[in-house]
Amino acid sequence: MDDVKPPAEDTRTARVTGEEALAMHAEGRPGKLEIRLTKPLVTARDLSLAYSPGVAEPCLHIHRDPKLAYDYTAKGNFVAVISNGTAVLGLGNLGALASKPVMEGKAALFKRFADVDSIDLCVDTEDVDAFVNSIRYLGPSFGGINLEDIKAPECFVIEQRLRELMDIPVFHDDQHGTAIVAAAGLINAIHLTGRDIKTTRLVINGAGAASIACAELVKAMGMRPENVILCDTKGVIYRGRTEGMNQWKSAHATSTPARTLMQALDGADVFFGLSVKGALTPEMLRAMAPKPILFAMANPDPEITPDEARAARPDCIIATGRSDYPNQVNNVLGFPFIFRGALDVRASTINDAMKIAAAEALAMLAREDVPEEVAGAGAGLALRFGPEYIIPNAFDPRLISRVSPAVAKAAIDSGVARRPLVDLQRYARDLATRLDATAGAMEAISESVRQNPRRVVFAEGEEEKVIRAAIAYRNAGFGTPVLVGREDRIAAITSAIGIPLPEGIEIHNARLSDSNRRYAEFLYAKRQRDGFLLRDCQRLVNQDRNVFGACMVAMGDADAIVTGSTRSYSVALEGISMAIDPVPGRVVFGVSIVVSRRAGTVLVADTAIHERPDAETLAGIARGSAAAARRLGLEPRVAFLSFSTFGDPRGTIPGSIRDAVRLLSEKGADFEFDGEMSADVALDPGLRATLYPFCRLTGPANVLVMPGMHAAHILTKAVPKLTGATVIGPLLTGMTHSAQIVPMQAGVNQMLDVACLAAHAAVKR
Repeated sequence: MDDVKPPAEDTRTARVTGEEALAMHAEGRPGKLEIRLTKPLVTARDLSLAYSPGVAEPCLHIHRDPKLAYDYTAKGNFVAVISNGTAVLGLGNLGALASKPVMEGKAALFKRFADVDSIDLCVDTEDVDAFVNSIRYLGPSFGGINLEDIKAPECFVIEQRLRELMDIPVFHDDQHGTAIVAAAGLINAIHLTGRDIKTTRLVINGAGAASIACAELVKAMGMRPENVILCDTKGVIYRGRTEGMNQWKSAHATSTPARTLMQALDGADVFFGLSVKGALTPEMLRAMAPKPILFAMANPDPEITPDEARAARPDCIIATGRSDYPNQVNNVLGFPFIFRGALDVRASTINDAMKIAAAEALAMLAREDVPEEVAGAGAGLALRFGPEYIIPNAFDPRLISRVSPAVAKAAIDSGVARRPLVDLQRYARDLATRLDATAGAMEAISESVRQNPRRVVFAEGEEEKVIRAAIAYRNAGFGTPVLVGREDRIAAITSAIGIPLPEGIEIHNARLSDSNRRYAEFLYAKRQRDGFLLRDCQRLVNQDRNVFGACMVAMGDADAIVTGSTRSYSVALEGISMAIDPVPGRVVFGVSIVVSRRAGTVLVADTAIHERPDAETLAGIARGSAAAARRLGLEPRVAFLSFSTFGDPRGTIPGSIRDAVRLLSEKGADFEFDGEMSADVALDPGLRATLYPFCRLTGPANVLVMPGMHAAHILTKAVPKLTGATVIGPLLTGMTHSAQIVPMQAGVNQMLDVACLAAHAAVKR
């Protein structure tokens, strides 16, 4: 094994010390992986089904039809991450054992970004034949093989032989992952500089695995072979050269008089660096064509830093492999989603068509508006399509639903898919819900709104996040968003954030609207006996956007209203209530939706209005919450929560809860309910069956009626921080028209969810 000395800490990683990294890996359970069960193994019956004798049944079925392994085992979502440690990161030949932290990390990224299960296999041999033979027989266990950190040229031989021997995808990420992400950035850089890939001249410095993969991919995308020059430590790889050559370098040799990197870069459009720090000098950069494109991908330090590059050529576009600079060429943008798509269509290989599809999908995603939570991870950088944002951010949640479907479609179209997908749009939506429990809970509602689009008023239409939410609402196909605000102000904001306002979005200036008089007269008719003069109503309609928007909805000019981003809940509710009344006989309250992978969707009420509801109000909240649950597609099981469970211990608060249960029992209800009970009893049927067999709930409660707003607030504020669950709301319930108020700290995605729910409520009316 080579004696490799790691680079200095401050250059190896950004803002991370060696001590911090070691502590992270050693803390708690050592390493980054564990295995978790997907089926219950609690009872003797569970054990009999999962193992002997029940396990014999799937074994026999798979023996008769091997394809059934994808139905009865984890094979279809299982990837092996395999290395012999001969080229670990930028550290050299550390050996198989020392590569294990990297392989565990790779497996963790598969799970985190694409919900692909994987395991690391570190093979302790540098012999190509031994390595291939140790992997070729593992096909029955896995749906795909991800090769990692294997030095060139052995990696080419290993990958090629395994692809020939195995009928599952074999993918060397160091080659193809880098090439795919770099190609995505190149597509956008060419677009921004007005070039054509067919006439673009590229120089690649470095002739290892990733460099050769980059050369192969850009040629497959349409770059002419004569326009691609490959260089190594001995200079240009030209036809007729014999020193330091092999068959993979020879395949990319060109007829050129250039012999040095400096000569090759004279007039070149693009530089790809997969070499060493400092390989690209300012002098070389100044010799390149106007608006040069630089991908300085050496790690941990690029061939030239962005600051150095811009000092020499202010007109350049530059990407690096580092997260502390714009345009990071990060393999995590590729391999999780490529394997996700390949696994889901049971592809036999990952071919050029699939790689190009992934690159094009990444490029197109970078041109779209960036979600707020991704922009917040930009370390102060403006994540907006342009020279400093040509590659998507690794934490963009849309990656899985854009890249994987593109890869799957390419696999189908190129004939390597063994399980074609009938509805790719549905597949993309399913992928969006795979990592986001909220998206899963919202999917049926979203589809209902798409089938029945609605006009939703966004009352605070001059706020950037409101404008973004309105655009997202329109782009999602939910209907027509109506922004209340001044046209010039909204135009200035969209210009500043670099997002043109698309067609299909209306802007209504409350002060100048033709409907002002009609709305003022409507409001005066409602409020004249509450001390309001006509001029008071005119002023409210002209100056209060919540009142204006609520009048639009109340008079049928829109279907729903969303507000709250600039005003407290109580103030926003006061404005809406000027024009929209409660439903007669119904309780107006707030219900929050808690979504988690473990518990599913649970409603919590009242989280907005009633500080200490009496028994009759609690009963009304239960009825309204049950109706809200049904609108969400749930069969309600309502639990009245307390610190007491069926009288133990006693207190004054449980008394009103028991009275509420009694009122519901006397008047009748078409849903399950019971109480008072503690939260663990409400959510654990096993506990109820053991201690409280008389309880009327037949399953875990999915509606929790709280004894007061204080308890509801504590629960819904603590749960996301403690469990990672998502809370939507509180949603306003009990009004004659659909109106919702978001918390002031709500982001774009939460605002979009609430707007969709408001539209859905309007559909159901």
